[in-house]
Amino acid sequence: MKPITIYTDGACKGNPGPGGWGVLLRFGEHVKELKGGEPLTTNNRMELMAVIQALRALKEPCRITFYLDSEYVRKGITEWIEGWKAKGWRTASKQPVKNADLWQTLDALVAQSGHSIDWRWVKGHAGDPGNERADALANEGVPIPP
Repeated sequence: MKPITIYTDGACKGNPGPGGWGVLLRFGEHVKELKGGEPLTTNNRMELMAVIQALRALKEPCRITFYLDSEYVRKGITEWIEGWKAKGWRTASKQPVKNADLWQTLDALVAQSGHSIDWRWVKGHAGDPGNERADALANEGVPIPP
């Protein structure tokens, strides 16, 4: 499997408000950048969307090292999701899981992709070049209100 390094980030101007997501993919010397956004969303939805769009961009199973500054996404996919599924997409306090639509999409992408994924947290806004670029892309993806 090809080794791919991916940095993702989300941004929101207001929470909720207009938001964007950014992705930086690296395979050897090859670099691909992705960005997008929505007019009314939340930061957590954009963090999730960045990871979803990164996975959608890959056309074959890869060995991925994901770097994200969102513990919500990292812990959600590595620790919490199995419990949510077992409880019918409810939290431990029996509340509906926020952003369940995106969590379900992400879960399906991970399960069906054949990727080997190492989920790593990186401190945001701390000078990591990959995280800084993903952050810039996320901010570029925020739609400008008319």
